[in-house]
Amino acid sequence: MLDNAQTVALCRAEHGDPFAVLGLHADADGRLWVRSLQPGALSVELIDAATGRSIVALEQRVLDGWDQPSGFFEARVPRRRKAFAYRLRIVWPGGEQEIDDPYRFPPVLGELDVWLLAEGSHLRPYERLGAHLREIDGVHGTAFAVWAPGAQRVGVVGDFNTWDGRRHAMRLRRECGVWEIFLPGVAAGARYKYELRAHDGRMLPLKADPYGFAAEMRPSTASVVCALPPPIEPAGSRAGDRLNAPVSIYEVHLGSWRRADGGGFPGWRQLAETLIPYATGLGFTHLELLPVSEHPFDGSWGYQPLGLYAPTARFGLPEGFRDFVGACHAAGLGVIVDWVPAHFPTDEHGLARFDGEPLFEHADPREGMHQDWGTLIYNYGRREVTNFLIGNALFWVERYGVDGLRVDAVASMLYRDYSRAAGEWLPNVHGGRENLEAVAFLRRLNEVLGQECPGAATYAEESTAWPQVSRPPAMGGLGFHYKWNLGWMHDVLNYMACDPIYRKYHHNQLSFGLMYAFNENFVLPLSHDEVVHGKGSLINKMAGDAWQKFANLRALYGFMWAHPGKKLLFMGGEFGQWREWNHDSPLDWHLLDDQQHAGVQHLIGDLNRFYRDTPALYQIDFDPSGFEWIAADDAGSSVLAFLRRGFDRSRAILCVCNFTPIVRHGYRVGVPGPGEYRERLNTDSRYYGGSDVGNALGAAHADPIPAHGRDWSVALTLPPLATLLLEWTA
Repeated sequence: MLDNAQTVALCRAEHGDPFAVLGLHADADGRLWVRSLQPGALSVELIDAATGRSIVALEQRVLDGWDQPSGFFEARVPRRRKAFAYRLRIVWPGGEQEIDDPYRFPPVLGELDVWLLAEGSHLRPYERLGAHLREIDGVHGTAFAVWAPGAQRVGVVGDFNTWDGRRHAMRLRRECGVWEIFLPGVAAGARYKYELRAHDGRMLPLKADPYGFAAEMRPSTASVVCALPPPIEPAGSRAGDRLNAPVSIYEVHLGSWRRADGGGFPGWRQLAETLIPYATGLGFTHLELLPVSEHPFDGSWGYQPLGLYAPTARFGLPEGFRDFVGACHAAGLGVIVDWVPAHFPTDEHGLARFDGEPLFEHADPREGMHQDWGTLIYNYGRREVTNFLIGNALFWVERYGVDGLRVDAVASMLYRDYSRAAGEWLPNVHGGRENLEAVAFLRRLNEVLGQECPGAATYAEESTAWPQVSRPPAMGGLGFHYKWNLGWMHDVLNYMACDPIYRKYHHNQLSFGLMYAFNENFVLPLSHDEVVHGKGSLINKMAGDAWQKFANLRALYGFMWAHPGKKLLFMGGEFGQWREWNHDSPLDWHLLDDQQHAGVQHLIGDLNRFYRDTPALYQIDFDPSGFEWIAADDAGSSVLAFLRRGFDRSRAILCVCNFTPIVRHGYRVGVPGPGEYRERLNTDSRYYGGSDVGNALGAAHADPIPAHGRDWSVALTLPPLATLLLEWTA
């Protein structure tokens, strides 16, 4: 019989090695004993799994110092000396059940998995950690595994055991700090958490599974057993990583793009039926989704995720998201997901002090706490943590088929003193401010994705002058495909906010971006960050009265689509929503009843289609040979003119912008050669809500008159607050 002290430890959920005592065990004389902890049970009987016959009734132990039924049942097995397959028949106050005993099954993790997890080199740790539907010895159930090396004891609790952590205490694989158990009969849809006792004996709040593949709808916080999605073959037309491909991104917060009938969140099917045709109808090449990982607080927009491996339950089941991505691919849309490896919230059911001590985060708040956001910073120096994150990046690409990851808040990762005053941060080993561990993590992330998923692209939201963000690690870079050009965004929006009469003093804000445009592979972003927290909508940033605001916005879009760099526009900007974005309400679709708003939407569609059909606008985005200034210094007139070229040097697009409300007749612009310069897009067209000023017959013919250092030139009529795009073929 098991000694009293160990039995009490089991009943108090204090025993750290339940597999050493529960189930079938031989005593010193070789006799078999069977033990089972079933709190609340009336009786337990041992059943031969092969024959279904009863072998022995277990006796409920009365324990010293325990003044209630212990729930601990024990018996010697008659006439048997070797382990065998068995079941337990349990009588409860409300009925009877027959179960396979979890403590008769072998370890869940193989030796190679244990080695790789301990080493932090398991490329796909999600294939072993978390909750996995399995069949072991012909029995169906779920294998649970969780990393908690500092815990004294871990149990899995859920619907299947009345949330009683005593019933399913887990086995510790000491080599890698992972606790594991196979629970027969637990099927998809079961809710669960982990019950942990810290090394000092404290019981911790129940924890959701860091590797959980599904989660309850907030405000509930349990993980949900869900089949691991099978691998997806890469989409046939992943163009996001081809620098010479057109990339025009529609950035979307799914919860507020449209609402379902009744005001709730739309489901994945509804989104597939509405969002996909809308985005393709406007000519976008990609959707970028604000984070779809499970997160507790709607107001974080997903940027404070806790279920990094679980598509949020707000829009339905995980397989719904997988189907949505597939529908995007079928329609020719790439899918980029915003991904947050920089920090996580402090909610007690999450990663914070997961096993009672800092585990995923740093212990010292000078390294481990974001002062601005009140969130915790991942410990990139811990191999198991970077393994968790890199595995997650592979997970979204390989198991859901996403085409790219936009990595959030990269600047906050790169600098130890990010948004910190002197004395509030710790220097690196060399005394500097760079976060060397984060740099190594980002390089490794991009190396692994490049090796394992060469068709996927990564985008860095990086707001500083950190060099070579979009250059390979072998060259000293971080390895991203693209970097958001936040400097361009700030300069251009500041310029557009100026009254046209003063713009001549700020002309360099439009041209300065070309001083560094080819240092990185840039995306030009007009993102969600620019239309929240009192910043106002894009159209409200424009100077002037209502007519001028619309004209300015259209001119800005024309300039942006012609400028070197890939394009990104946040939802609502495509039709000039007046109201600042609010995550709790849908876009103001009724505005499209107004011709001015509908005109902006038409313009975006035409810009995207012209952009995709015109290699000169995208083939050479990241080399100076694709761009040529014609007039960069006409500050007095607030006019800019430049050429864009692709691989075919005999063709070019001439972009001319007039950022004043004055119509300029006979404005002479130098051009590369003789011939017709056909007006392909005029943002002042009445079709877009403009005044319809333009050039006769929509074209201009070059004259042998020198201008801007060229032998040929055209005399153009420049519409007010407008951008002209003209096409030339030699």
